[in-house]
Amino acid sequence: MIPFLDLHKINKRFETVFQNSFKGFLDSGYYILGENVTAFEKDYAKFCGTKYCIGVGNGLDALRLIIEGYKSLGLLSAGDEVLVASNTYIATILAIKQAGLTPVLVEANIDTYNFSYQHLESAITSKSKAIMPVHLYGQLSPMDEILKIADKHHLLVIEDAAQAHGAKDANGNKAGCLGDAAGFSFYPTKNLGALGDAGAITTNNKELASIIKKLRNYGTSSKYVNDELGFNSRLDEIQATFLRKKLPLLNEDNSKRRAIAKKYLSKIKNKKITLPKYDGSENHVFHLYVVRVENREDFSAFLEKNGIGFLIHYPIPPHHQKALLEFQEMKFPITEKIHKNVVSVPMSPMLTDDEVFKVISVLNAY
Repeated sequence: MIPFLDLHKINKRFETVFQNSFKGFLDSGYYILGENVTAFEKDYAKFCGTKYCIGVGNGLDALRLIIEGYKSLGLLSAGDEVLVASNTYIATILAIKQAGLTPVLVEANIDTYNFSYQHLESAITSKSKAIMPVHLYGQLSPMDEILKIADKHHLLVIEDAAQAHGAKDANGNKAGCLGDAAGFSFYPTKNLGALGDAGAITTNNKELASIIKKLRNYGTSSKYVNDELGFNSRLDEIQATFLRKKLPLLNEDNSKRRAIAKKYLSKIKNKKITLPKYDGSENHVFHLYVVRVENREDFSAFLEKNGIGFLIHYPIPPHHQKALLEFQEMKFPITEKIHKNVVSVPMSPMLTDDEVFKVISVLNAY
């Protein structure tokens, strides 16, 4: 059996350094917002090419705190509209709603699964104040086009980069520095994964970074001095310790993922299976390798019978979720097709050549 994702194997490489790091963490007696959080924030800002990074509790909080920060700065207000991909994980939309703003869903592109920027501009109204592109499955959204539209209409651009750590545009700029601010998740399955929940915000805006640092810690400017109605969403010191150790291998791991994706693309030849569109550049880090099939139930049973792990990202589109009843009458045919047909097959920097070719062989035999 080839598992969909073997987290134990991914993290086994770091076992000794994790154990040593944990001992140092334990011996320090300093467990919240310590030197490891500060050091990781510095390292990750440098990695992304931004001036600032603020570690937070998770990816959902990262997106929400960006919005809350802009509200504190007077650049966003309750009820403002945020244009967001209809084809995304629900967390993107939850962040907007929980911050009191209004999500406006924009149809997806069938080839990239990201924003269809052709639909984007037509969704803009006088209430639109921000665009939140999602770099889904690890592939950058069409940021050049999005930024042009944002500039034309004076809109903020907030990246949901939860799945795109290290993805680069044609100019070598990475996810996290392409918009005004970005939210990252370090959930254990991510390309840069912690050993628990963790997240971060990147930006070049000094005022925004300063206000978010307060907001993540009860709105505190100094001990027991509260300037804002804040939250409790701090990157754990121990998770920052682990992330610091994993970050230096991220580019190498992403390169391995791209190499596997290229093998899949060149060797899977099956008319029943639609492979992802990929131009061979570094704009995709293949957090997931997602194919489409017309009969997902039959395909899934075939994979299971032949020992290939798989998951479905995601079976229900946001506008069909019970939690988002206000969108249930809306129609997004491309998004609905994607959610009906997608299947994620094994993708990991730890896959062996034999495992990769077994996946290829099984998919070709379907």
